[in-house]
Amino acid sequence: MSETQTPQKFVYDFTEGNKDLKDLLGGKGANLAEMTNLGLPVPPGFTITTEACKVYLESGSEPSALRDEVSAHLDALEKKMGKKLGQADDPLLVSVRSGAKFSMPGMMDTVLNIGLSDASVAGLAAQAGDERFAWDSYRRLIQMFGKTVLGVDGDLFEEALENAKQAKGVRTDVDLDADDLRTLVDEFKAVVAKEAGRDFPQDPREQMDLAVRAVFDSWNGERAKLYRRQERIPGDLGTAVNVCSMVFGNLGPDSGTGVAFTRDPASGQQGVYGDYLQNAQGEDVVAGIRNTVPLADLAQIDRPSYDELMRIMETLENHYKDLCDIEFTIERGKLWMLQTRVGKRTAAAAFRIATQLVDQGLIDEAEALQRVNGAQLAQLMFPRFDVSAKAELLGRGIAASPGAAVGKAVFDSYTAVKWSRSGEKVILIRRETNPDDLNGMIAAEGILTSRGGKTSHAAVVARGMGKTCVCGAEDLEVDTKRRCLTAPGGVVIEEGDVISVDGSTGKVYVGEVPVVPSPVVEYFEGRMHAGADDADELVKAVHRIMAYADRVRRLRVRANADNAEDAARARRFGAQGIGLCRTEHMFLGERREMVERLILADTDAERDEALKALLPLQQRDFVDLFESMDGLPVTVRLLDPPLHEFLPDITDLSVRVALAESRKEPHENDLRLLQAVHRLHEQNPMLGLRGVRLGLVIPGLFTMQVRAIAEAAAERIAAGGDPRAEIMIPLVGTVQELELVREEADKVIADVEAEHGVELKLAIGTMIELPRAALTAGQIAEAAQFFSFGTNDLTQTVWGFSRDDVEASFFTAYLEKGIFGVSPFETIDRDGVGSLVALAAKAGRATRPDLKLGVCGEHGGDPESVHFFHEVGLDYVSCSPFRIPVARLEAGRAASRSEGSDHR
Repeated sequence: MSETQTPQKFVYDFTEGNKDLKDLLGGKGANLAEMTNLGLPVPPGFTITTEACKVYLESGSEPSALRDEVSAHLDALEKKMGKKLGQADDPLLVSVRSGAKFSMPGMMDTVLNIGLSDASVAGLAAQAGDERFAWDSYRRLIQMFGKTVLGVDGDLFEEALENAKQAKGVRTDVDLDADDLRTLVDEFKAVVAKEAGRDFPQDPREQMDLAVRAVFDSWNGERAKLYRRQERIPGDLGTAVNVCSMVFGNLGPDSGTGVAFTRDPASGQQGVYGDYLQNAQGEDVVAGIRNTVPLADLAQIDRPSYDELMRIMETLENHYKDLCDIEFTIERGKLWMLQTRVGKRTAAAAFRIATQLVDQGLIDEAEALQRVNGAQLAQLMFPRFDVSAKAELLGRGIAASPGAAVGKAVFDSYTAVKWSRSGEKVILIRRETNPDDLNGMIAAEGILTSRGGKTSHAAVVARGMGKTCVCGAEDLEVDTKRRCLTAPGGVVIEEGDVISVDGSTGKVYVGEVPVVPSPVVEYFEGRMHAGADDADELVKAVHRIMAYADRVRRLRVRANADNAEDAARARRFGAQGIGLCRTEHMFLGERREMVERLILADTDAERDEALKALLPLQQRDFVDLFESMDGLPVTVRLLDPPLHEFLPDITDLSVRVALAESRKEPHENDLRLLQAVHRLHEQNPMLGLRGVRLGLVIPGLFTMQVRAIAEAAAERIAAGGDPRAEIMIPLVGTVQELELVREEADKVIADVEAEHGVELKLAIGTMIELPRAALTAGQIAEAAQFFSFGTNDLTQTVWGFSRDDVEASFFTAYLEKGIFGVSPFETIDRDGVGSLVALAAKAGRATRPDLKLGVCGEHGGDPESVHFFHEVGLDYVSCSPFRIPVARLEAGRAASRSEGSDHR
């Protein structure tokens, strides 16, 4: 290190940071610093940076300078507090809490009451004037430290606690007195010694150092890695560690702890929302192990603290200009702020809050658009329960995360995952969830707990994942050992019984309740007017944000549609044309026999006759399609799949032929079909005779399709329509293929124009779905008027994956091992497939500046992929009708974000 280079700083006091330093201080540390700067009552403390964590994770040991930095900050904290960590007569106690850049509720470790020991517990009791409180705090420390730092099975502590309550004949831990807790501390220490192979550490600095290391280690814990994969959080960020002087909510009835939201995270409504628990520490609320009271009750319990909290909540919401999630503790009437963050919310709340904040003048429309996303919009389009249907009410809890979930009852995460992988839909039922339940929560359709409120672990995680959740259904008795749930009146739900959970109302029903369309879908389909006085508030919010997204987006959004019905629905959903019409879907059903005649044709005359029979049917399909999309572009892809897909299964045919021969029945046609199947058999048909190769090998096939398109366009023009057809040649790998097909197509179009006396403006282009096509795009653009990127096949050919095989075989392992953050078939692989898309777009436009560029793979409806397609300059994305609103929203967000970046 040079003399002028400043040593890296690994520890920041709460007075040194701010909310914009989340990369360095993590979300919790940055926001504690921000609240300190705002003059709010935050217990003093300091933050160990994410950079220190990264060094630890990479090298296996803390940075050499870290211990001295921590010692300096600890010394300053002790002077500020007027007491030393763990001193016998008046001990300073601290909490050690994780805090990554992105909120990961409950996924990493926290230890409270660091500094308590056999020597200092009496001093804490004397300082507080409460012996029970001191021993309760000590047992909590040993329990948390043993589980999170020393790896002791947490159930062993829970069993000892339950035994103590049963022996005393009480239901809650609050009912245990100081002597009970002193005995429990001895039992906990014995558990640690036996299970960890060492005594609980009595040195307070050793406690703190080990706890810091445990928080670092928890970044790579299995539940944290699983949560990051689920939420697509990068794995190289590391976590900060916050060391904060303890304030105590378990000092008696004038103390307590709670979680508050500045708005309802489930609905978005303004008001007083949250949970409060007297005589408790923070983990009691989040874990849901004791049922809380509504935050509004604090006004009667402690009016001065309530009024101060309301003022602080208003300050924070105005400062952050968003819904804030707040953790607080009251210590003998004194309010302390322990955390704030921009709160997780449901999809409905996100849209409502965004428009509310615009109306309040806190944010503008551009910012409101960034506050919502396509995944949330997709959730709002899911069906909901039919309230008019007859259904047997099982019970009612707190509506923690909306949705209509139906599934079989399961009572542990292992079963939820196992049944889900077998294709079953399940509802995970627990007394309360904890971070170890994350696997089951992901697998389940919905979550039901008998304990906890809107701020419990189950509620917070479910909202973050968009899962349906009902919490705190106190009347439902959950027995995880017997694997059943008992409702008032004696109704019993055994494991495997179907139940329905309504996360919007908190109601739980026996059996399967029918569903009805979402009002948001009804709005998109034009069955609900957003301007009507009685329109749903949510629909109005969605309408406002979608209208702004449509005004600012550059990307146009088309639909993948193969028939007039899908096209009409897509248009109602806002489609600006059809980006992919797959003509092979028109050859199924009753027409399959005609295709069989084409394949079996032995002579030119037979082949021509088969094509002649198909021509009017194809033409009628296109007339209907062009009518549905009148005035908008319709991209028709010529026949793409291998011909064997139109023939019967080889095994079924073989059996039919064998049976006919054994019975000496006529089977000439089946025999010819079987011979054709054998003739067309390929080891890897998706890389064989398909796409443009079919058009070049089977004379007249593409010519018939082009004529059908041209004739349909001419018919629509004659009827006063405005058809805007585009002909797309699939699987082109070299410009020569495209030139040959285009030469034939141009002749056919010219013939139709002459026959009907019309001018047909039919664009001819190609799909870019092979690496060679992308690499030679400059040449191909000489013969193409447009490119449409077929990202499904391009992903297969770039990765060497057969999608039908790999997704079922090893993708799960790849996701679990972190090789994929997400399936490359779901979100565009920017580094590989995306690089080829960008290269081809640039090369194509260099040859033909007016080249139209689009994408018609499934990535066209994926939110993250839409942003990529905006960045590389495509003109449109095409997706299934249901995904069109999502693509419209994300196209707007991409344009608004890039415009904001330009201004910055």
